[in-house]
Formats: sequence, structure tokens, C-alpha cells
Amino acid sequence: MAIKYCYHLELNHRSAYSVTSLASNIKTTCPYCGVGCGITASVSDELVSITGDADHPANNGILCSKGMALAETLDHTDRLLSPIVNGQQTNWEFALKKVAQGFKQCIDKYGPDSVAFYVSGQLLTEDYYVANKLMKGYIGSGNIDTNSRLCMSSSVAGHKRAFGADIVPGNYEDWDETDLAVLVGSNAAWCHPILFSRLLKAQKTRGAKIVIIDPRHTASCDMADLHLPLLPGTDVVLFNGLLSYLAQHNAIDAHYVATHTNGMSKALKLANQDAPDIATVAQKCGLDAAKVSEFYQLFVDNERALSIYSQGVNQSSSGTDKVNSIINCHLYTGRIGKPGMGPFSVTGQPNAMGGREVGGLANVLAAHMDFTPKNVDLVSRFWDAPNIATQGGAKAVDLFDKIADGKIKAVWIMATNPAVSMPNANKVRDALAKCPLVVVSDCMNNTDSMQYADVKLPAMTWGEKDGTVTNSERRISRQRRFLDPAGMSKPDWWIICQVAKYMGFEKSFAYQNVSEIYQEHSQLSAFENDGENLRAFNIGLHADISEKDYNEMAPTQWPITEATPYGTERMLQDGEFFNQTRKANFVAIKHQAPVHETNQDYPLILNSGRIRDQWHTMSRTGKSAKLNNQFSEPFVYISAQDAQRFGVKDNDFVQIFSWWGKALVRAYIDEKQPDGQIFMPMHWTEIYSSAAVIGRLVNPATDSVSGQPELKHTPVSLKVWRPAWHGFYISHQKLAPAELTADKQIKYWAYNCQNGCHILNLAGVGEVADVGIIDQLKTFAKSKLLSYEDSVGGHYRYANVENNRLKSCFVATNQGELPPLEWLQNQMSRKLDIADKLSYLLSGISQDKVPNLGPIVCSCLGIYQQQIKDSIKANGLTSVDQVVDLLKAGSNCGSCLSEINQLLPQRSAV
Repeated sequence: MAIKYCYHLELNHRSAYSVTSLASNIKTTCPYCGVGCGITASVSDELVSITGDADHPANNGILCSKGMALAETLDHTDRLLSPIVNGQQTNWEFALKKVAQGFKQCIDKYGPDSVAFYVSGQLLTEDYYVANKLMKGYIGSGNIDTNSRLCMSSSVAGHKRAFGADIVPGNYEDWDETDLAVLVGSNAAWCHPILFSRLLKAQKTRGAKIVIIDPRHTASCDMADLHLPLLPGTDVVLFNGLLSYLAQHNAIDAHYVATHTNGMSKALKLANQDAPDIATVAQKCGLDAAKVSEFYQLFVDNERALSIYSQGVNQSSSGTDKVNSIINCHLYTGRIGKPGMGPFSVTGQPNAMGGREVGGLANVLAAHMDFTPKNVDLVSRFWDAPNIATQGGAKAVDLFDKIADGKIKAVWIMATNPAVSMPNANKVRDALAKCPLVVVSDCMNNTDSMQYADVKLPAMTWGEKDGTVTNSERRISRQRRFLDPAGMSKPDWWIICQVAKYMGFEKSFAYQNVSEIYQEHSQLSAFENDGENLRAFNIGLHADISEKDYNEMAPTQWPITEATPYGTERMLQDGEFFNQTRKANFVAIKHQAPVHETNQDYPLILNSGRIRDQWHTMSRTGKSAKLNNQFSEPFVYISAQDAQRFGVKDNDFVQIFSWWGKALVRAYIDEKQPDGQIFMPMHWTEIYSSAAVIGRLVNPATDSVSGQPELKHTPVSLKVWRPAWHGFYISHQKLAPAELTADKQIKYWAYNCQNGCHILNLAGVGEVADVGIIDQLKTFAKSKLLSYEDSVGGHYRYANVENNRLKSCFVATNQGELPPLEWLQNQMSRKLDIADKLSYLLSGISQDKVPNLGPIVCSCLGIYQQQIKDSIKANGLTSVDQVVDLLKAGSNCGSCLSEINQLLPQRSAV
């Protein structure tokens, strides 16, 4: 079912720049996760409509809640609209020359390794390609790394150790065809809901089994047949145990192992030492032995077993080993490259795969080639780049450490927000603050990282830019332009090529359009790609692609060659790999504990990840009223036992401390949260909250092979913070974070937008009457200020009314409950035509008998919790299917089905 979502840009317009369309019914792809969903976009009279592309094989016309709300995020609020140098708006030529001269001066004085690029999976492949070519080919340094280092570099390393190349063998049809889906460290119900819905369909129609391996009970677990809540960091033990179990039950494809693999005996020997039996596995992993046995036997009994893994595996100091422990089991059973089976890494960003293809990782040269003398010579000749880098550069954590140490003196950050997303973010911020030259190219002007920029370069955003992306199943799709650029913004590839020109490399970066870059990228992939030099990544059929054919290119899975002109659905099915022996490698692995264990001072494990309706650091999703409905404040989940241990009540404020930093958030007691572990989402920044940047807490330990940080395991402590007062502020006028930070009475704030209103949840110290927001309310020239102050009862209410319309209000209390925010928010868009009604604003009590609908459950269709509860009660509903049939909630992407399930009197099996 493809649902059309329209949004009139003018309703949320916040700048003098108009948004105009180029054409209607443009087929493009979603800018969010690695599923790579197809979208049809059109603009008419400033009305943007977004629908799922029914012809795109990734999603067949279905979009999740974030994709559905895309049109709501396309206004120019907070956009960077012109180049800025040292705080002064300027023209492109001056800004570009400033960047080129700054980098060139560093290189001339300190050498090529004194500069770096930090790039992003939000870039298009063509942007990535020219950035990598400039740094490695012409500057001559390997110092270009990507935020993809934080999410999937351990999968890359694991693939290369096993297969000899970075390959995802299967495709999304395997999710339809599998009989056993094992999700490891993946909450796909929320993070990849379009794919998870395929598993639910297979479960419902064919009886496929779903097993979840995750320390947390996530939304995915509510829909699973089996959940193994293993102790954090023990994945290798579990899969070593599975390998031992397979051997003990003779579940080996002996011919496949003998013909197509190396190293099985050594891997099995170490697995037997690490996890010889189910009892040992259960003890080490903190699991019920019966559940371990059930999982192992399911794997034995179901040849079509698909192991799907994501950040819970990758974001670990032993992430690469975890990946290989999973792959070992598939090699042992010969379950790889065939329908419905195999290891499947699900990426987090829309073009993490494209970045891998061009060499966006510091340890990869280009086109999936490592830094070997033969590859360096090959790429040097292809690029005509005699100054090419001969070795890898600094990976993400090391890159910012080198900035802090003064070894890197100029950095260019592209389309990412490391001041928030990097571990040990306080150190990253300090490094950027003292770096002599920081360049940031981004579409947004209000990111945490942008405040450190000496040069700000306005980049086009989704809908304005043009190029290709590659999704998790190796499918290359076109991301097409359907809007005119905002202000003076330019495509990233153009910005990079202009800097290259001013650095003296014009001849090698004289591209006239983006298709020429893709053509060269395709040529490099096929260059001397044969015989002993045979490489997996090859899109050589597009080496001479015309601009017309490029513009009309259909989504296609690589390799794309003369032998496979329509792409390649699955790889490795012939048992031919890309190691020197052309065989796959088993990797002998032993469990390694996380680098930083809990102790008396830091007794809790902090885990982090995504919530359903937000994306990364919220610069796009934070604009959507629909998406802000799920959670309006930063929070941490804590178990009931830990809450009692630390004296925490539900909805309390808590301070979280680690060796590296601290945070202040709400605490929600969750019956499903494991004892000894807390979970805090990754999304909030200093733009959205006073002290909820999780990167400030997270430790910087990395995987020794991949360089990926251990973002899922940081020892922390917490304590309750009791504010003198708490409240909320609603207004049509947004307060800047700096204004809130300057108010000494306010110690906590969290911002979100809802239906044209700016909402702040607040808490602080001192007297409510001294809070600066009250003075702000008094400054509205034409409005009337209503106030109610009860110092004895501790209740304070202030409302600004103009022409019988509520303009803003501030409500606070020293104790007790606050009035419902929802009713007051609704009054912001109404004319208060009853005189007596004005007094009710101060009470905060609804006089309209408007029900409190509670939090949103189905963001796609706008269905709230109380609506579902009322329907369940009124109609005696007992299953999720009945709720879906009656209300249609969950009928689109299905990401809310687990929440629906929890509202039933007795949870149903879905």
C-alpha cells in the first residue's frame, strides 16, 4: 500500500527564500537508512507530495514514518544559505580560495598528513568519489574517513577477512524466502521497518521463525518467536557455541567446506575451547540453557537461515570478531549466496555502501582496493596522480585525536556532526575549538559542529542534489533533484572540485556534471579488473554511460558488467571468493570482553541507539511535528530493580556520569530493560537539549581491526536530580539555545516543535518568578499578559494573549503535576472567542472536553494511544490483526505493531 503524503511548504516557511519545483513525479530515493527505499516526489504550487515508488524493489511502494514525513522537513528553516568566512557572509570565490589556500599552506609547511577530510554516508557516491580522489590522489594523504566508521566498518573488516572482499552476498528477497531469520544486535522493527515487515509476512504466511539476539527487549522482540537476551559483548561465545553444536550434530556441508574454504579446523578448535557446550554458553552469556538449545536446533533444522546483524554487533571493540563468528557458521553449513540464507549486514545510512565503494574509509584506497603496492600503482596510473597516498590514514577516533594533538591542523567536515556523534565528544569539541582551520560544508547552519567552523560552505540537501546511492543489498539507485537549491547552496561534488581547482588540480577535477564523475568511478572499478587482479566490485558496464542513460538509470545491484548487464542478485553462490586462494576463510576467534568493564564507581552499562521516529542528530526529522510526537524529551530507560537501587521514580530527572562526561535526562522505568544496563537514545544535540549529547558519555575504545568505536558499552553511574521547579513553555517564537543557557535559573531544557508551536520542557533552580522567560513574555508589544502566581501552593502560570489568540505561555510548579500541555498547545491555533475562556488558560484545564490522546503510536497514519485503547475496549479486540483491520494503525510500515501489541489486555502472538 503506497500512501501519499502532502505538505504545503508555505505553512512552515521561516525564510525569505522560496521553494520551487523543477518537475513532477520524480523518482528518487529516501535520505534516511540503508534500506534505500524508492520515492516518487512532485511539487506543484509549493505543495510537495511524497509517495513510495511502487516500482523500486527495495520497498515496493511502502515508506516508514520518517519517509512519510519527508515533505514536512523541506522548508529552509535553519538552512545555511551562503558561504561564511570567520563569521562574515561572503561569495563562493572568496570562501573556496580561503579553503584551498588554508589547506595548501598546511601541506607546504607540515606535509600532506597535516590535513584531513571527515565525510559522511549522507554524501552521494559522486561526492564521495571526488573527495577521496582529492585527498588520496592529489593531496597525497590517506586522511579521509567517514562517519560510516561508526556504524559498519566492522562488517567491512569481517567480510574482507572471510570473503577477500567487502561483499553482502544476498538481497532483500532473502528476507521473504528465509525459514529462519536470526537478528543479531538489530532492532529492525524500528530501525529498518520496511525490511522487518517482510519477515513478519514470511512469519505469518509461511511459518518462518524469527529469533532476536539482543541484550535489550526491543520492539522487534515483541514480534519474535524467540528472544535471547545475552549479556552485552558475549556474541562471540554464542556463535562459537553454535559452531561447536553444528559440529557435534554433524550439521556440516563437508563438500562445501573442503572445496571452498580454508581454516575450518583451527576455527572449530578455538570455538570448542571457548564454548564447548550449551551449559558453558548459557553461563557465559547469562542465558537460559533451554533457549540456547532451542536456537541452536532451529539453526540445524532450517537450511534457509538468514543471520541479519547491525550496530549491536558492529559497535564493539570486538565487532569484527563478532561478524566473523557469524560468518563461520554459514561457511560451515554452506549456507551462503543461496536464496533465503547467508550472513546479511544491514547498514544504517543511505549511502554507507557507496562510500565503501569509492574508498571513503581511511584504510581503503579506492574502488574496494586496499593499500598494496600493486593497487597504489594501478590507481596512480588511472588517476594520473604521481603524488598518490601509499598507506592508509587516520580512522575516525584517531583522526580527531590527531587534531587534538596538533598533528592535523586543517580539517574539512562534510555532511556530518562529529561534535555529537563521535565518542568522547568533549575531546572532539576541544580539538575542533583549537584546530587552526575547520571547514564545514553542510545544508544546516545550526549543528553543534558548525559552531567550530572558520569556513561554512552551504551544500544542497535532499531534493536539491543529484547522484547515486547504494543500499544494503548492493543496489545502486539514482537520487534525483526535484527542487531548486536553497539560497547559494551548491552540490558537494562541485564544492570539492572547485577547491581542487584553486589548489592547482583543475585538470583532474574538470567535471561538467555529476554523470561524468559516475562514469569515471565505473571505469576505475573495471580498470585491470581481471585474472589475478580480479575484484568483486565492478560496474564497468557503465564506463561509457551517457548523461541521458545516467539520468534514466534503473536501480541495479552490482556487479554490473557485460556478463551481468542487469546486475547481480546474489554473489558467492558459485563458491568462488576473492582471497588469494579463491576460497573463503574461517577465522579462529576467542571471546574478548569489552575494553571498559563496570566497577564500583561506574556500575551500570550504558547502551545507545535509535528510536523509531528520529534520525541521527535530528537536523531533518526534528522539523517534523509528526515525528516529534513519539518522544518529546531526551530520556534513559532503567529497570525497576535499578530504579529502586538508585532511588529513581518514573519521570524523574537523572544525571548520568561516565569517565568521559555527563548528561541530564528524564528517567523512564521500563519493565523490559535488563538489570545493570540502561539505554539512552543517540539523537539529542545541544540544539535540542541542554545536556543530552550521548557522545559526551561514550568511551572511545575501538576495534583493533576495524577502528570502529565501542558505542554500545560504556560504564556509567547515575543519581537523581531534584529541580526546584519544572514546567513548560509554548510559543510561536523560538528561543535560541544561547538564551536558555544564559538563564541561570534554567538547568534543564528540551526543545521540540509541534504543529507550528515551539515547545520547551524546562526545569531549574531558584525562584520561578526569576526565570528569564517571564521577562520575555512581557516584551511582546501588542499582547496582554495574564498571570497567576501561587507561591504557597507552588503553581505559576503566565499567558500572552493578542487579539484573543494565545501567543505564548509558561507554566511551572514547585511540586505536583503540570496541567496537560496538549490542550494549551491546541489553543495556540484557535481564536479564543469566549471572554471567560481566557481565565481557563491559566488553569490549563480543557473546557472543550477534548480528550487527551496520549502519545502517538502510528506516525504514518496519525493514530494515538488512547484511540487504540478505546477501540480495543469498545470492540473487545484481542489481537494485533484485529486492531490493524479496524483502525488501520500499523497497516503501512508496521513499525508500531509492537506498541499495539502491548496495549492489548493479553499480548497476542503476531
